[in-house]
Amino acid sequence: MSPEQVEGKELDARSDIFSLGAVLYEMLTGKRAFDGKSQLSVASAILEKEPAPIRVTKPTTPPVFDHTIRRCLAKNPEERWQSASDIKGELLWISQSPDEPAIQRLTMREKRWWAQTILIAGGAAVLVAIAVVSAYLFSLHRSPAAVVRSVIVLPPNVTLVTLGDQAGAPAISRDGINLVFAGIAEGKQLLFLRPLDSATAKPLPGTEGGKFPFWSPDGKSIGFFADQQLKRLALAGGPPTSLAPAADGRGGTWAGDYILFAPYIYEAIYRVPASGGKVVPVTALDRAQHTTHRWPHFLPDGKHFLYLAANHLSSKEENSGIFVGSIDGGAPRLVLHSNGSGFYASGQLLYYQDGSLMAQAFDSDRMELKGDARLIGEVLRESGNWGVIASASEDGVLLFQSPGDVKYPVVWFDRNGHPLGPAPISGSQLLDMRLSPDRTRLAFVSGEGPRASLYTSDFKTGARARLTFQGTAWFSAWSPDGSKMVYSVQATDKETTDLNLKRADGAGERELLLSSGHLDHPTDWTRDGRYIVIERGQLGDQRIWLIPMLGDRKPFPLFPNATYDHASGRVSPDGKWIAYYSAESGRGEVYITSFPGGVGRWQVSTTGIIPAPVWRADGKELYFATLDGNLMVASIHESAASVTIEKVQPLFRSPFLTGIVRTIFDVDPKDGQRFIGAAAPDTGSLPLNVITNWAIELEKK
Repeated sequence: MSPEQVEGKELDARSDIFSLGAVLYEMLTGKRAFDGKSQLSVASAILEKEPAPIRVTKPTTPPVFDHTIRRCLAKNPEERWQSASDIKGELLWISQSPDEPAIQRLTMREKRWWAQTILIAGGAAVLVAIAVVSAYLFSLHRSPAAVVRSVIVLPPNVTLVTLGDQAGAPAISRDGINLVFAGIAEGKQLLFLRPLDSATAKPLPGTEGGKFPFWSPDGKSIGFFADQQLKRLALAGGPPTSLAPAADGRGGTWAGDYILFAPYIYEAIYRVPASGGKVVPVTALDRAQHTTHRWPHFLPDGKHFLYLAANHLSSKEENSGIFVGSIDGGAPRLVLHSNGSGFYASGQLLYYQDGSLMAQAFDSDRMELKGDARLIGEVLRESGNWGVIASASEDGVLLFQSPGDVKYPVVWFDRNGHPLGPAPISGSQLLDMRLSPDRTRLAFVSGEGPRASLYTSDFKTGARARLTFQGTAWFSAWSPDGSKMVYSVQATDKETTDLNLKRADGAGERELLLSSGHLDHPTDWTRDGRYIVIERGQLGDQRIWLIPMLGDRKPFPLFPNATYDHASGRVSPDGKWIAYYSAESGRGEVYITSFPGGVGRWQVSTTGIIPAPVWRADGKELYFATLDGNLMVASIHESAASVTIEKVQPLFRSPFLTGIVRTIFDVDPKDGQRFIGAAAPDTGSLPLNVITNWAIELEKK
């Protein structure tokens, strides 16, 4: 109602003009011109407040049209249009002004709103005006919708995190109205909700540590991963609900009453009711070809879905591709080869190829590609988990993040998790890092895929030495005196690794230590120099082996008869014990056994860990990262023939990145008071591009 009606004054046709303006405003913006939590607050808004400018909400609105509606909403009746004839004349003038550039910017969606919605607000004047508006917008319907490009800017107090295994791509709701993303504010990571037409982002309580968000079909809830669980959260309020275990999730998708999700890095795709219930596998891993299925995305029929099948071995990268599966199971179908996640929107399959986001027409009935692929633009991808930082709505809104010079900062933290400042080291994708025994240097592997190389860097001078120049470097360990490194390297034409020795300053030639025809990676070099500890094989067949550095150097297994995965062995400073990762209980945990005999077992963790454990210099503490995101400390008491686990507790929420199979951190071995690790890069400086009506642009290419 008009201000004069709120105040109980005499009404005339100009009051209907005001009502018309309110209706037109809501039809165009989707929001009420005057809103409030009660009738009293609405009445107060009508009397005292002005509605937000239409062009803030809908930038494509012609300025003259904005002016027309705002004049309808003038508080003083004398300042409004005085009759429906006045409005009709104004609208006709707008429709007959081809030189007004903004007229052509109305989106197809806005035109549908106008053409399909006839609201009778009361009085002949309103009927006449709405008829004119409908006819005007119907004439515009024949013009092609404009492609609108923009860039999302986040609030300065929120750090966007998209890279790493604890982040993920921002997700656009299916109606193209809202965005949910992982961010850090006040030192805590959680999920944020940001309407696309707003400059503010609202934190979502209960989503601490949340990653890889996705939307419900109705846009009223989100799914995400946190605390080793698949969860859902209703945006209307209330705490999140845990739906299924997910030790280290890799993407989800929601259609109808079901959610598909990848619960772990080396797992298949599973189905669970959206309300929780029985978890059922819908894909089956052929481990000879792939080590993971991840990033599911439902197709329009709600039955079939896309997913990425990939192999963690760089020598088998050509096996990776986007497949179509069914929630009922059955044989999957290869769509195309790609080493990045893919998704379907606006009749197109969007996928990653050589640093670019590509689009190609996809027949969702025949489950096959059509025509030629078209370039959308360069796009950021997380090389460690193959997640492409892109998302799309069902009505033509596409978001993707541009790549750029992303540095992975190496940061010191104290025992409470407070940052002490950056180390003078940074690089591209970091895969591994190890402090030298004297704490003056750091060895780290940096680079993506075949370009990953091993470096050592001096904290004091900043001098850097490169140790590998051919093949893919993986993991390393220091000699006891810090003069040498042992490291694994994989030639581009091999599926196995060699172990080499080289001076830590990069001088001299490398020495071949072992070429066994297996995947071998070093995890430790004992303080007395007598053994190098390695892990052999890949998931499902990982074993700890020991290489004697005296005599014939013939490797032997720590547990000759073990049938379960065990890896990431670290020997205690006194050489009597070895802490290691083992899946003997069905889930990866930290254990301790005697060294080198492997006699006795003492379980340290109970909630699942990410390798590898690290000892304090005196052997009285052991540190490790858990799947639920905490950095833990275990107090160790040893006697002549056994150890006692006296206390296990969290130190702080782990800020460290997870690499291929390890958390990328190390501990100052002197007293365990400082931790160094690769922190998640702030990708907020890289553009978050939004293209409205993006598919129309493909027709021009």
